[in-house]
Amino acid sequence: MLLTFCKLLAKLPLPLLQALGWVIGWLVWLGSAHHRKVLTTNLKQSAIAKNELDYTRLLRSSIPAHGIAALELLVHWMRPITDLMDLVHEKRGWEHVETALAADRPIIFVSPHLGALEMVGVCIAGLIPKKLAPLYRPPKQSYLEPLMIYSRSRSGAEPAPANASGVRVLLKTLKQGGVAYLLPDQAPGGGEGVWAPFFNKPAYTMTLLSKMVKSSNAIILPCYVERLGIGKGYRFHIQPFVGEFNGDVEHDATLLNQNIENLIQQIPEQYFWSYSRYKHPAGAPLSPETPNAEPSE
Repeated sequence: MLLTFCKLLAKLPLPLLQALGWVIGWLVWLGSAHHRKVLTTNLKQSAIAKNELDYTRLLRSSIPAHGIAALELLVHWMRPITDLMDLVHEKRGWEHVETALAADRPIIFVSPHLGALEMVGVCIAGLIPKKLAPLYRPPKQSYLEPLMIYSRSRSGAEPAPANASGVRVLLKTLKQGGVAYLLPDQAPGGGEGVWAPFFNKPAYTMTLLSKMVKSSNAIILPCYVERLGIGKGYRFHIQPFVGEFNGDVEHDATLLNQNIENLIQQIPEQYFWSYSRYKHPAGAPLSPETPNAEPSE
């Protein structure tokens, strides 16, 4: 029932959904003190804004961007990949993908909570003729999981949940020469990460990526899909990973976060600043900055 309803909503014109999302973004901002606190705290923590005027501009752009991202998600999840690819007007850095394909090595695309998040998997599936294994974290709202699986399997991809069985799917796909896609700024579960600086504050950071690279000899390509404006389509950005993992978990996590920061700094107004990036996952060791913190789910 829910899947059918969402398919119907996804047939609405994308500009209409984005405009409604703009309104919802402001309504949530006005109605939720928790949302305001997390968003403003994380944005200020980043120190991306160089002065008060720049901070105000970024904040006013970020507030509606959250709502737009939430509503356009229906279109990205439900519509055919071929239709969605018509909305992608430019591919910047595509030469890095071509180089990786020519090297005949598996590829891991990494994209943080930035821009039109669900369009990243669409672009990968629509442009690269290789088997795709997208990693996803099952949502707290269990009724949304069938929608996520439906979205990620449209191209014949094999969605991999963020658990031991999902990791096996990723590694199998990579070792067969396929491609994988994951969100590197998701807070991992306790015992699955280390504390590393993220915009100069310790954030619990995944170690999975460096382990996968070691096991598969994969090439990492950071990327994101930029929203060009209401009804104006998208731009797919790809760039090389800066630096190399050396097997030291703290070094590798710090390097990963530096690459994520680089992406965010390119379009900071489209980052999900309301995401609780600095939370303390249950079972994780204490943060060096907050030794008395209570773990949170």
